[in-house]
Amino acid sequence: MNIKTLFTLTLLLASSAFIKAQVKLPKVLGSNMVLQREKPVPVWGWASPSEMVTVSFSGQKKTTKTDSDGNWRVELSPLKASYKPQMMTISGSNTITLSNILVGEVWLCSGQSNMEYTMKLPSNYAKPKVGVDSTALELTKNYPNIRIFKVEKILSSPDVTTTGWNECGGTALEQFSAAGFYFAKSIQSNLNVPIGVISSSWGGSRIEPWTPDEAYKALPAFAAESQKTPFMIDNVAPGMNYKSMIQPLAPFALRGFLWYQGESNCLINDGIRYADKMQALIEGWRKQWGNDKLPFYSVLIAPYYYTKFKQVNPITLTTESLPELWEGQTQSLKIPHTGMAVVSDLVDTLTDIHPSYKWEVGRRLALLSLAKDYNKKIVSSGPVFKSMKVQNGNAILSFNFSDGLKSVDNKPLSWFSIAGNDGKFVPATAIIEGQKIIVSAPGITNPVAVRFAWNEEARPNLFNGAGLPAVPFRTDAIDWKYN
Repeated sequence: MNIKTLFTLTLLLASSAFIKAQVKLPKVLGSNMVLQREKPVPVWGWASPSEMVTVSFSGQKKTTKTDSDGNWRVELSPLKASYKPQMMTISGSNTITLSNILVGEVWLCSGQSNMEYTMKLPSNYAKPKVGVDSTALELTKNYPNIRIFKVEKILSSPDVTTTGWNECGGTALEQFSAAGFYFAKSIQSNLNVPIGVISSSWGGSRIEPWTPDEAYKALPAFAAESQKTPFMIDNVAPGMNYKSMIQPLAPFALRGFLWYQGESNCLINDGIRYADKMQALIEGWRKQWGNDKLPFYSVLIAPYYYTKFKQVNPITLTTESLPELWEGQTQSLKIPHTGMAVVSDLVDTLTDIHPSYKWEVGRRLALLSLAKDYNKKIVSSGPVFKSMKVQNGNAILSFNFSDGLKSVDNKPLSWFSIAGNDGKFVPATAIIEGQKIIVSAPGITNPVAVRFAWNEEARPNLFNGAGLPAVPFRTDAIDWKYN
């Protein structure tokens, strides 16, 4: 080796060592971010082994030493909400300064295209047919106290691909999740604290890639799959999106999660099995964040002609395949600290899988959080079936969230059916009597079951006084067990 080559190699090694010695942060930590109030706030990153790292923020100073692999982490003590932009410094062999940081509430939203659905609509997305297009107005504004962080659709673990945190407005808002933004706007206006929203979604994706494979292996429902190599769930390898687009975000402090997905799983006729998959997803994410009580709010997917969807490898679907998936979604609400927004009325056409009224989707998700997490005295759900009894040849149905039961269009209640001892369902008449609904049909003298909105076309008119639609159900539902 000549002297020139040796000198060049020495410079490269020195440069490499210098780069390794630099304190580095995950991309979810950055200027313009919002930190979660009222919880310990992890700050973490990498440096040289045994290097001392100090984090300073809001009068706090935390120091730690990196481990043998160069990993470090500190936790800031719980912070109070603040609109005042603050600065964070992280110092070791170098110093990193993060500016314009607020303290408030942070949520992570994920799913497939209906969550990814951006504020600035692509040309092939339909405009809403009713009312004013709210997004057009919002895109003329800026919301400096709402901060948004978009994870790009790139499988690049161990860290996410992103442009980082941005104040809510301009191009950043145009490209951000509409449902996520409207959720943030509603929460911010009700709580009067800064809001941060992280969006990590991928159109057309199934639930399995968003779920860590360990979460499936932990559940008895997937015991058979756990014994096979390669490990697959319904012909899909779990965890791919999770490892690149969710796991690197942890342990960034959050209030909770929002989830809008299910369309792709309806196309494989998941039905009640979707509840098992939801359990794996929810428990997997909560475990990653080290908190089994983190709220998880989802959206009951909208009516759509799934039976007319052209698939490469078609699976036989019926008009009840979507209601059966709804049942999987609603049964998963047995998992603690969950909730669901119903959007059956936000559909202009059954040939569009992307309902355009995302401002109302975001508002309904916000109602769940405001009621359950922020102790607001509001109604957060439409009518939910509770029980049925038979009297004088009629089925008498009771509901939760039943104050002010009404037909939203003042027409007879729609999409009820009833069956007698033969198990054959026929269209039924449904009448509101106070907080109950009386269901009957000619020739059915001994009702055994009632179904509501049990068809992919169903856009029923049963609402409560809060203006929220009823949840589809069947009284003879499959009883999913939460383990």
